[in-house]
Amino acid sequence: MAGKIQLKITTPSGTKFTQDVDEFTAPSVNGEFGVLPAHRPLLAGLKTGIVSYRVGSEETKVGVGPGFVKVEDDVADIITDRFTTRSHVDPVVCRKDLKEAQDALDQLTPESDQQEIKRLIGAIRWAAICLELYGDPPPPTLILAHEMRLLSGNANYAQVEQDEPKDEGTD
Repeated sequence: MAGKIQLKITTPSGTKFTQDVDEFTAPSVNGEFGVLPAHRPLLAGLKTGIVSYRVGSEETKVGVGPGFVKVEDDVADIITDRFTTRSHVDPVVCRKDLKEAQDALDQLTPESDQQEIKRLIGAIRWAAICLELYGDPPPPTLILAHEMRLLSGNANYAQVEQDEPKDEGTD
C-alpha cells in the first residue's frame, strides 16, 4: 500500500467506510488536521464535522460525529457514533431538525438541565454538518451564540461533543 492510507470509519453498528486514499483531513477537537502517507503515529479526539479525502484528483467528503482517530503505519481508524454521505442527506429533514432543535434550545435557560442543553447542541451540530455536506450550510454563528449563552463555562467543547446523542437516522 505504498503511497496510500487505508481509511476506515466505524460506528457502533459496524464498519461504514473503508478505502485506500492519498490523503485525508479530519475535524479534531483542537482544529482540523491532515494526514498523508507515512504520517507519524497519531491519536486524536474528533468533533462533529466533515472528513474529506482524496483519491487521485477526486476529493470526497463525509460527515462524522464525535469520536477518535488513530493513525499508525498508513492505517487510519476513525471510531465515531455517526457517519453519513452526501447522498444520504435529506436537506428538508435536516432543516426541520435544525429548526426544532434551535427552537427547543431557545426555550431553555442557563438553569435548564445541562444534559438536555448538550443534547440539543449536538442535534444542531449534526444537522448543520449534514447541511454543509449537502452544500447548503446554515449560518455558522448560531451554535456559538447558544453555547456561550447556555453553557457559560459549565462544560467545555470536548464534553459537549462526547455527550452528543447517537445517530438514529443515516448510519
